[in-house]
Amino acid sequence: MGCDACSWLRPRVPMTMAAPTLGQPLPEPIFFSSPFSSSFKRATAISCSMAGPTNSSSSSSSTGSYSRRWYNPSRRQPPSSYDTSSEILRHWVEVQQPLVSQDRFTVASYNILGDRNASKHKDLYINVPSDYLRWGYRKRVLCEELMGWNPDIICMQEVDKYFDLRNTMKKAGYVGSYKRRTGGNVDGCATFWKPDKFRLLERESIEFKGFGLRDNVAQLSVFEICRVESRRLVIGNIHVLYNPSRGEVKLGQIRFLSTRAQMLSNRWGNVPVVLGGDFNSTPQSAIYKFLSTSELDIKLYNREELSGQRSCHPSQVLGVNRESRSPFTILDGFLNDCWTDEEVRVATGSADSHLVVHPLKLSSSYATVKGSTNTRDFSGEPLATSYHSKFLGTVDYLWYSEGILPTRVLDTLPIDILRRTGGLPSKKLGSDHLALVTEFAFSKSAKDTILTMSAVSDGAISAYREDVGVPT
Repeated sequence: MGCDACSWLRPRVPMTMAAPTLGQPLPEPIFFSSPFSSSFKRATAISCSMAGPTNSSSSSSSTGSYSRRWYNPSRRQPPSSYDTSSEILRHWVEVQQPLVSQDRFTVASYNILGDRNASKHKDLYINVPSDYLRWGYRKRVLCEELMGWNPDIICMQEVDKYFDLRNTMKKAGYVGSYKRRTGGNVDGCATFWKPDKFRLLERESIEFKGFGLRDNVAQLSVFEICRVESRRLVIGNIHVLYNPSRGEVKLGQIRFLSTRAQMLSNRWGNVPVVLGGDFNSTPQSAIYKFLSTSELDIKLYNREELSGQRSCHPSQVLGVNRESRSPFTILDGFLNDCWTDEEVRVATGSADSHLVVHPLKLSSSYATVKGSTNTRDFSGEPLATSYHSKFLGTVDYLWYSEGILPTRVLDTLPIDILRRTGGLPSKKLGSDHLALVTEFAFSKSAKDTILTMSAVSDGAISAYREDVGVPT
């Protein structure tokens, strides 16, 4: 981890609840109007050069382009050197998955930047024109962008204008649920979905404060595809604690969410799990390792360096400031950062164990669907999913368990394009984060797979039967 966690970016950059008991009765969701009505199109019309391809599946179809703009930024315009509107283009990256069914769905995860945070932390947006920070403008840009990708399920973080946002989302055919953070915070997590595609079976709101894990919250939802009742899944939505120094709390929140997600999965027949959110941890961090390998020996790491966030200041990432601590300084930091019993308990759930574990076998959809070196690091993760004057790096992910596979992802943006914006939000991007969008397909059952192999030799089919344990 250490101070060089984001150095992998440099060579690529041109330098010019408490949780309720499982099974608790679920309030009946409110179903809104029909999807994406013409009135909503008129209300949100804007030139949409970011829309996806028109030959996609029905669950991810594009909304096309519109001819008139619904917002004209007032007199203050960004410096010409920062105006990259024509370059903000994102593309789908596909991968062939031969062992998947035709039952597909699209999930988006988006930290939309709370209105209060945008106003409270103006030092993060020193290069962003004030017009682009106003909630009225950003809401329209955010919704226009999301409607362009047309996801079936949307996990949003940092939502503090939920009811305002819900009014817009329902015109596009979505229903939603919301969980506000505890304490004096005004933002929280919101999950939206298309009721004509998914039926909500159960949901759980998690207040981490009840478990000594700060005021953050998370959501878990169990969905069933309306037209295929055997297809169910668990969707998790989380905004992990930001504070880079409190790695034990981050681990505890992720561990708890994963455990509850596994319990819900088991309750509904061992169904697949998707966890989306802002995990406030970089791909080179120990916390990322924990997510991807399911376990971590915390005594091998400095608690304050677990997330890798400290090394992602734009000046470090872009090579302006190449100072870094020596290995001896790092080692000294490890030796002097003794974990207290309470910190161990928060991270692992027990003061007697240094090993933190979670029950899910998770993979990252973006690391699975490899992209261009212009947008991805050596692990396959985006080079950056968030950019403001004090951070440039990746903290957002869509994790998935066994039973589903990603078939395509919406690629992010090259660092040089982000850099030329001067910082997010911008004219075409309504948050200081980028939305992550992935299309998933359910894995074929062993029986279905054998049927698709009918043209293969009997020997190959017999070998496959033996591998998956299907009787011959």
